[in-house]
Amino acid sequence: MFEDPTFWVAVAFVIFVAAVGKKIATAMTGALDARGQAIRAEIDEAEKLREEAQHLLADYKRKQRDALSEADEILNHAKLEAKRLAAQAEQDLETALRRREQAALDKIAQAETKALQEVRNQAIDVAMAATAKLLESNLDNEGLNTLVEESIDNLSQKLN
Repeated sequence: MFEDPTFWVAVAFVIFVAAVGKKIATAMTGALDARGQAIRAEIDEAEKLREEAQHLLADYKRKQRDALSEADEILNHAKLEAKRLAAQAEQDLETALRRREQAALDKIAQAETKALQEVRNQAIDVAMAATAKLLESNLDNEGLNTLVEESIDNLSQKLN
């Protein structure tokens, strides 16, 4: 058996396979370990990205809630402001109407006063014309002169 060349070829082959197999196994193990570490790094990176995405999602949801609540506050404030402005406009309208009504009443009162004054003036004019005609028809020159002198004397008393 030790003299048989096939035996020695087989032994050499086994040694060769063992030596080369060990190097190949070491190289394959190293490559697989490197690949495993790369995969582990990618998984860690993916987990970090997922956590970051969850944080961003939570932040955006919080910001959305805040924006919705702020929009509600703005809407409520706008409604209150609109009610306040409507009440103010109504009050201003009432005030303006009262002022216009008062102005109209004042104009009516002025027109009444003016009409009364014109009626009085016309009544005085008619009365004076009638008195003048009556006096002309009933008095002579001497009586007329006496009446004018008495009127002049009474005029100073009436003016004071």
